[in-house]
Amino acid sequence: MKQKIILALLAALLTCGATVYAQLPNEKFGKPSSMEWDFVGWGDAARADAIILCKTMKVGYQLSDQVFSNNRTDSDISVDNIADFGKNQIDDSSILVKYEVRLRTKVLTYEGARHANIDITYFDAADDKVISRDEITDLKVRVFRKNAKGKVEKRSIDTGAFVTERVDSNYVVLHVAVADAEPGSIVEYQYNITSMRPTFIYDWVFQECIPTVRSKCDIEIPAMLQFNMNVPVNKLVKAGVEVGQLAYDTNRPDMKKGKTCPTNHYKIVGDYLLPGGEEIAPFTSQIVKPANIAPPAYLPKGHTHLRIGR
Repeated sequence: MKQKIILALLAALLTCGATVYAQLPNEKFGKPSSMEWDFVGWGDAARADAIILCKTMKVGYQLSDQVFSNNRTDSDISVDNIADFGKNQIDDSSILVKYEVRLRTKVLTYEGARHANIDITYFDAADDKVISRDEITDLKVRVFRKNAKGKVEKRSIDTGAFVTERVDSNYVVLHVAVADAEPGSIVEYQYNITSMRPTFIYDWVFQECIPTVRSKCDIEIPAMLQFNMNVPVNKLVKAGVEVGQLAYDTNRPDMKKGKTCPTNHYKIVGDYLLPGGEEIAPFTSQIVKPANIAPPAYLPKGHTHLRIGR
């Protein structure tokens, strides 16, 4: 009888452990889930000062036939050959890259408040002749707390107070500071980036300086653009690629049928990642250089697009 009780307790503990690891945060921003309010970590993460609950980047391309390239007007591009457009020449004015970046962090200790600060590195050339600057839009930072009665209170941070610092002639860093994060607070960050550099994709770090429950990178690239994709190889990171379709953005009457081009759609997800231990490489990519374009300006050595406060 005693042995059966012990076995039953062990089974219950194993089931409980499996349930904990099966729990994942809500990827929809604006309202942390009950799981995220109750979650305090797992294994070594239970002793952390802060935890990243959810960190995602979605990358998509916007194609247009409204271009002027090498003295060719958009009327030179017919419905029949629009699918071939871009295979032999890349025009920055015809392709936009759209990023949606989301981050949710939970502060567990007073020392963990420093992890509520983040740095966003993006392309902004110092040369006034360069017009293809990346633009950050819809930047929102919110702090969620529970009051003494258990009611959730939300406060938005004034993003106009954030400062930028130039890293080199091509990149600047936006320092996002949250001054009053306290134990139990959940901080959400979200922003979009519009880039006129179709041959460059920002990197993505899975293994941060604090534990991460979920990190996800979703990238859909027109097949006309060939990248060498350096996807991290790790048992905690799952990666897949599938063929998709992307419609051209146009207002031409002869393009109303919705001409599309094939895409390569990458989905890379890492769950329950700890700092230290087995190293998880960041996701990076590099364009396979066509003969007609100059290589893009890559991030400075040692820099990543998004860095959590250390």
